[in-house]
Amino acid sequence: MSSPPRRAAWRKGLAPYLLSSPAGLWLLLLFIVPLLIMLSITLKTCSPASGQCVMTWNWGELPHVVNLYRTQFVTSLIFAAVATIIDLVISFPIAYWIAFYGGRRKNFFLIMLLVPFFVSFIIRTLVWEFILSNNGVVLTFLKGNHLLPSGFHVLGTGFAVVAGLAYNYLPFTALPLYVALERIDRRVLNAAYDLYANRRVAFMRVILPLTVPGIFAAFLLTFIPAFGDYVNQEILGGTANTMIGTVIQNLFLIDSDYAGGASLSAVLLVISLLGIWLYAKLLGSRTIEEYL
Repeated sequence: MSSPPRRAAWRKGLAPYLLSSPAGLWLLLLFIVPLLIMLSITLKTCSPASGQCVMTWNWGELPHVVNLYRTQFVTSLIFAAVATIIDLVISFPIAYWIAFYGGRRKNFFLIMLLVPFFVSFIIRTLVWEFILSNNGVVLTFLKGNHLLPSGFHVLGTGFAVVAGLAYNYLPFTALPLYVALERIDRRVLNAAYDLYANRRVAFMRVILPLTVPGIFAAFLLTFIPAFGDYVNQEILGGTANTMIGTVIQNLFLIDSDYAGGASLSAVLLVISLLGIWLYAKLLGSRTIEEYL
């Protein structure tokens, strides 16, 4: 029979596992199991006619679909990278101003930044389609004042897709940047000014280096979902700028090629994990908890 102190120590050591078990079960059922099922489908051979898949351990499906849809991969990579860079350029001054000059109204400004994104993702994209349409407010005004030729259009182009991606994923960039800027110790800045650094030097030598983890986190949080997005391309890009997310959707829902869709999804998963691994390798795993 164990002594009371040993029993108490055993209960104390077991407590963290018991407290985390609901979240662990939730993660197992809704993430780990579906992920394993998806990965297993990549090794199956599926019949588009019947929709039935048979395990054949076909490892050749993965390089085949990557080679078949490499153009869509490149298009998605370019669109996601450009949209992420645009968001970084737009979000950094906003996050900087809120963090350093927002004062007591920081929370209010953050809420105002996020209010438009309380609306459904689809609705926001449809509104963006209306704004960029040939009869929309912007193009009608510019064409009416002869600032653009009458045949000029935006919808159905890569520009419209990038604009939609940049708009829809802006909060994913702004919030990590704000967290990184807010965490900067103001005494470090005061020390820089005491050493006769002007604002430009203090920004380049103090603020920007200390914000690098937040910039990297913002890049990952924006680039990864934008890379696999298909809604913006479907609504704003037409058929000429197909992204890999649209291909995956069509393979699953239209062509019934579950093995091909699962293989492409696995590739996106690997790209996401590589980005997170690189983040942890360069900046340390602790910063993932702070910014992601």
